[in-house]
Amino acid sequence: MAYYDYYGYPRYVSVGEKRAKARRKLEQLKKKHPGIRPVVIEGNTLVRTWWGKAWNGNLTKYADYSNRVGRGRSYVRHGAVLDLQISPGQVKALVQGSRQSPYTVTMQIKPISKAIWTEIRAACEGQLASLQELLEGRFPKGLAELFTAKGSGLFPSPKEIEFKCSCPDWAYMCKHVAAVLYGIGTRLDEDPSLFFVLRKLKMDDLITQAVRDKSERLLRQAKKKTARVIDDADLGDVFGIDLESAGVAENGGSGATTIEAGAAAKARRRAPAKKATKKRTAQKAKTVVKKTKHGSRAKVKKQASRKYPS
Repeated sequence: MAYYDYYGYPRYVSVGEKRAKARRKLEQLKKKHPGIRPVVIEGNTLVRTWWGKAWNGNLTKYADYSNRVGRGRSYVRHGAVLDLQISPGQVKALVQGSRQSPYTVTMQIKPISKAIWTEIRAACEGQLASLQELLEGRFPKGLAELFTAKGSGLFPSPKEIEFKCSCPDWAYMCKHVAAVLYGIGTRLDEDPSLFFVLRKLKMDDLITQAVRDKSERLLRQAKKKTARVIDDADLGDVFGIDLESAGVAENGGSGATTIEAGAAAKARRRAPAKKATKKRTAQKAKTVVKKTKHGSRAKVKKQASRKYPS
């Protein structure tokens, strides 16, 4: 129940009392609901990662929010958000207020438009190397500015968020709703992938599309032959490697290594030239024998045999 002073206003409750009350209520809820997930703030900093900071920063870009969300910071800090569950396009939370029972807060967030998503996917082409880089916020400054652009980025505007609280506060945005908005930022610190769940987006699209586009571009470039490209046959002559034989060896056809296959092919190409040279030398040797005395015949044949053994 709520406590009021002599004049009928709610009496001042210290931060210590608020934290103690929230802690007691949380222990009670855990017994009935083991899957409950409170928002816990470690230290004085609400958020530390890029996604958490970007979410909270988006809240202050709009006048409707910037003048009201500040009331929720203290609630988050003293552990008033007892439960916060994120599902596709929806957030459900329990927030401990002045009454004994916590208030229920629900939010509906509209999905991002197809036009904006298409533009963002195109901008990510070749910019993101891995899913880990995306989740850790390690991407070019240009992408960061695109993601956080007011009204055209990944983060929702006030008109895309609908919320409701079970408290009797008549305000457009009560402190319990504000606390949940900041609680979402803290939750994204723990698991950035929940942002894509909330906005009904496939984060793999940003990576897969970028890799696919890059691969297709490389394949197109590979098909374009220029004067600077050396044919396979030329490569074989330059490096002494039979590329066709090397490919068979790599695929396990003969078990020979690429180098061995290239050396064998090179030897085969040189064999005819070597044979012709040997024949010319033999003919020359016979001519010399005819012009010399009988005793020099054995010497000439011996030299030819030594140079080109049979």
